Amino acid sequence: MGFIIWLVVGGVVGWLASIVMKTNAQMGIIANVVVGVVGAALGGWLATQLGLGGGQVVSFIMAVIGAAILIAILKVLGIFK
Repeated sequence: MGFIIWLVVGGVVGWLASIVMKTNAQMGIIANVVVGVVGAALGGWLATQLGLGGGQVVSFIMAVIGAAILIAILKVLGIFK
C-alpha cells in the first residue's frame, strides 16, 4: 500500500512542479510520477542540508521545490523546453 501512495503523491508533486515550471503540456503522467518521486528525494536531502524539520506540510512543500529544481536541471539539459 505504501508503494501506491508513493506513486500517487509523486504524481501530484510532479504535476504541481510542472505547472510551476511551465512544462505541464510536455509531461505525461509517467514523467510527473518520476519527477515527483526523484524531486521528493532531492527536496528531502535539501531540507536536511538546510536543517529544516517539520511535519508533512514542510515535507510536501520541499518535495515540490525539489521537483521544480529537477525540472529546471532538465530544462538546462534540453530535455524540456
